[in-house]
Amino acid sequence: MAFDNPIFCALDTTDLEWAVALAHELHGHVGGVKIGMEFFYAHGREGYARVAASGQPVFLDLKLHDIPNTVAGGLGALASLAPAVINVHAQGGSAMMRAAADTLRGGSGATKVIAVTLLTSLDADDLNALGYRADGNDATQAHVQNLAQLARTAGLDGVVCSSHDLKAIRQACGPDFLTVVPGIRPASVDASDQKRIATPAWARKNGADVLVIGRPITRADDPVAAARAINAELTAAEAASRV
Repeated sequence: MAFDNPIFCALDTTDLEWAVALAHELHGHVGGVKIGMEFFYAHGREGYARVAASGQPVFLDLKLHDIPNTVAGGLGALASLAPAVINVHAQGGSAMMRAAADTLRGGSGATKVIAVTLLTSLDADDLNALGYRADGNDATQAHVQNLAQLARTAGLDGVVCSSHDLKAIRQACGPDFLTVVPGIRPASVDASDQKRIATPAWARKNGADVLVIGRPITRADDPVAAARAINAELTAAEAASRV
């Protein structure tokens, strides 16, 4: 699934009017917007509809994770919203992911179902604390690669992953497997609570299809100017790579 503009702006807020206004303001400057638990739990389907009325493709980032039947029921209830992308947690297992894929396969086909591999706030130390064996970045990538392969085999369209795992996922799952990458920070922006981050240009160079970018745009004095600057950075990097 390709988007003309790979940037999806993360509207991580409970402020409905702010999110709706920003979605309209950024139309034409980003490829879509992401709304997650914070927003959806506060405003539900009506809030979603108001954001979607901006004309932006929406990534509904709810990270469903439960027994297969419950996840299938949840996705079935959300299907009529027709988001561009929706996600589940890969660690819910193959049967759960297969149920997710089967639930939306009979619809219009417009919604892509993807799986979260490993949150970008986690690293190898966190995996070890959770009981996984993850000695170094290679082990972390092996864990993510395995989850991505399970998602692909289960029939999902792609994964949410760190930019640092892109090459491993591309090697395992091929060029047509959708990669949605959060933890994107322009070089001038602080990493904040993200541990496995990258610049927009680096992530795109390494195979990211969608760049989820929040605070560098939403907290800028001029969000449109910030989005334009990131687009310019991507355009310049792509031009340089062709020289």
